[in-house]
Amino acid sequence: MRVLMVSDVYFPRVNGVSTAIQTCRRTLAGHGVEVRLVAPDYGGACGEPWISRVPSRPVPRDPEDRLMRRSALREAVAAEVARGCDLVHIQTPFLAHYAGHRAASGAGIPVIATYHTLFEEYLQHYAPFVPAGWLRGMARRFSRAQCNALDAVIVPSQAVRQRLAGYGVTAPLHVRPTGVPAHRLNPRASAGRDAFRARYGIDPARPVALFVGRVAHEKNIGFLLDVADLARASLPDLLLLVAGEGPALAALRAAVAARGLAANVRFLGYLDRGRELPECYAAADVFVFASRTETQGLVLLEAMAAGLPVVALAAMGTLDILGARRGALVPPDDPAAFAADLLALLRDDALRRRLARDARDTANEWLDETLAGRMAELYRHMVIPPGISGS
Repeated sequence: MRVLMVSDVYFPRVNGVSTAIQTCRRTLAGHGVEVRLVAPDYGGACGEPWISRVPSRPVPRDPEDRLMRRSALREAVAAEVARGCDLVHIQTPFLAHYAGHRAASGAGIPVIATYHTLFEEYLQHYAPFVPAGWLRGMARRFSRAQCNALDAVIVPSQAVRQRLAGYGVTAPLHVRPTGVPAHRLNPRASAGRDAFRARYGIDPARPVALFVGRVAHEKNIGFLLDVADLARASLPDLLLLVAGEGPALAALRAAVAARGLAANVRFLGYLDRGRELPECYAAADVFVFASRTETQGLVLLEAMAAGLPVVALAAMGTLDILGARRGALVPPDDPAAFAADLLALLRDDALRRRLARDARDTANEWLDETLAGRMAELYRHMVIPPGISGS
């Protein structure tokens, strides 16, 4: 089976969509699914024959992302469909959605999409002068129209499924999480921990909490600054590491300076996923996460797979991961309660060891190879509906 994915983002742009596409492509091969991709050209050499890169330019006021040339995108998608594919899988709701839908409709093949982002929870951060109610209504109408034009919609969690149903989406909704790679289910190496701490001048005994992700307003990192401010009163040498880049970085740096938190909060920027990020996980004692708008929360699974106990808010998509409270403490949505749980975990070695074991066991239940089989089954169901025999 051949599946064409179409996306407005992919590596070197680092985010959850890029990671999901990469994971799907790697794991679906073992289930007889060949994946090709149409994505933006970011200005460097591609070197990957399965990707068709489309000329693009930076998005105004958002240099991380690219805007593909519309005509070139349509031509690239049409050319890939003409090469032969059984299904088009759209990964983002911008130009990629319309180009993918148009080509699939013209070829008479199924078209589906993964709904990665709850835009009604995001737009207010980027258009603060527009009434929030109007933005939410616009986002819901936009999502409903796009989803109902598809043959099916993939969602990464039950919470997103319920939200889209509430929008009035009538297209079939299928819960298919992305999952975590099996090679990350390894105990944290002490060598990686020591090397990372030495490189960044962190004392081997210093208590370290870690956040990894896009440094954006919707990630609620300001909440974690509140937590660090409260926790340092009882644990003065607490260090919060923030690994990632994004549009909220300047504002967060300014907040750290204004609140006198420079000794307790450090921004690491983007870390290479091959070596630096695994070592960063190994160097931390606890993973912290406060986003209220995640559609899945893959980074939680990544941290748990690395053997990190978690303190996190359970909201939206993270409920599927954190609901059982295995490998994690889940405080109320309150900085004081969150800080209390963080302090309790950092002070209790036995509790940290137990939660670390539970975290790895939890991540083991979300293996990408297992979940890929469910995705491949859905693809085949879309191409050859039940009761119809293939040739």
